[in-house]
Amino acid sequence: MHQFDHAASTPMRESVRQALATAAPLANPASTHREGQRARAVLEEARERLAIALGCHPTEVVLTSGGTESINLALKGAWWAARDAGAAGAIVVPVAEHHATLDAVAWLEAHGAPVRWVRVDEQAVTDLDAFRPALEQGGAAVATMLVASNEVGSLQPVREAADASARAGVPLHLDAVGAFGHVPLRFVDSGASLMSVASHKIGGPHGVGALVVGRDVRIEALHHGGGQQRGLRSGTQDALGASLFALAAEEALAELDAEATRLSAMTDRIRSTAASLPGVRILTAEARLPHIAHLVVEGASGEALQFLLDEAGFAVSNGSACSAGVARESHVVRACGVEGAAPLRLSLGRTTTAAEVDALLAALPGAIERARSLG
Repeated sequence: MHQFDHAASTPMRESVRQALATAAPLANPASTHREGQRARAVLEEARERLAIALGCHPTEVVLTSGGTESINLALKGAWWAARDAGAAGAIVVPVAEHHATLDAVAWLEAHGAPVRWVRVDEQAVTDLDAFRPALEQGGAAVATMLVASNEVGSLQPVREAADASARAGVPLHLDAVGAFGHVPLRFVDSGASLMSVASHKIGGPHGVGALVVGRDVRIEALHHGGGQQRGLRSGTQDALGASLFALAAEEALAELDAEATRLSAMTDRIRSTAASLPGVRILTAEARLPHIAHLVVEGASGEALQFLLDEAGFAVSNGSACSAGVARESHVVRACGVEGAAPLRLSLGRTTTAAEVDALLAALPGAIERARSLG
């Protein structure tokens, strides 16, 4: 099977696999005996390495179970903190965010939080002319924005959004889950207050992530118990998982420039070839993640096209994988003003070869034609 769904999850790096296979058993890092303190040393070294990779201070790194937990902690925690301070204002959120954000916001809205939705353009880029007023009209508690669209790959106006948020005195959360390790990104330079990342997007283990919480930012916890991690995320910390995440992050950043150049060349080729086919459009902005090529195919079903390519040996996606395996229309494509067309996300990774791209491009026209014939 040719893997063209690296944006959902990319294979674990060989170095990470080896480190996992040879790792010594670790005790609870909260224990005071020698084995516990050895685990604590592994944990805190990993936190320091992650902080370097993320461009933040080690005390700002809150380890989590992944991107979804990080996003929920950021948004619910920030809104609850504002509410407890007597300022239960609105959440400012673009309409084309990841479902982890949209569903967390919907839950908060159902529990009393006002929400200000912000439109995106035809390439899923947040409209700053709508984002700024949503902040400046007052009464906002927290804002959020993807660093890059997880579906179409368009980079978002993060710096401008951060500047607008700072002027309005509103903390900004960045969903960097799909962007970290693929484009240059440093928390300290972003202007954001909070930032979510996940290990499995860069070749680390599943079930490991982090939320960067600025030292002057107040959020409330989702979990309560032992008071670990400044009381923001109670529970026994995964020292080994953190160490493997740090290793994957270091490798991803070391190869970032070379991989971005290599993958951009391949996705540029996919985009240009696909755009030459009848009834195929490219949604992604020119400023984009290097490893994603997103197409919309008129007159076809996304599920049918995905199935046919799968049968031909290509693992592809018609949207985000984080929907519990439930097929539903892409809210991102709909927000771009496209209806009645099949979305196709082709995402590449460090294991993708030029020969695999050749094979995909050879199979794509026939799959599209057959998908259209199926109605």
